[in-house]
Amino acid sequence: MADTADSRTPAQIEADIKRRREVLAETLDEIGARVHPKTIVGDAKAKVASHVDHTVGRAYVQVNRVVSEVRAQFVDEDGAPRLERVVPVALVAVGLVGLLALSVRRRRD
Repeated sequence: MADTADSRTPAQIEADIKRRREVLAETLDEIGARVHPKTIVGDAKAKVASHVDHTVGRAYVQVNRVVSEVRAQFVDEDGAPRLERVVPVALVAVGLVGLLALSVRRRRD
């Protein structure tokens, strides 16, 4: 059988009990703060905000990559526009705007 003899004095035992109660009270306070509805809602909001920030950051990187790739199609290494690519795209854009303007005019008449 295990030795159950305690060599502590009653004052030491009382001090240990008091210290243990303080630790338990602190732990209970911490648990109470963690399970408080405002804390739970705040944690949920923080988690959602973090996820949104992460998603927005990834989207920003993707958009930045696409813009860089498109820019590379229309601008050479020196920064000058590539007219052989810019002119046809501009003509198509003007044509589309013209078609849209005609279709709006026809609907009104």
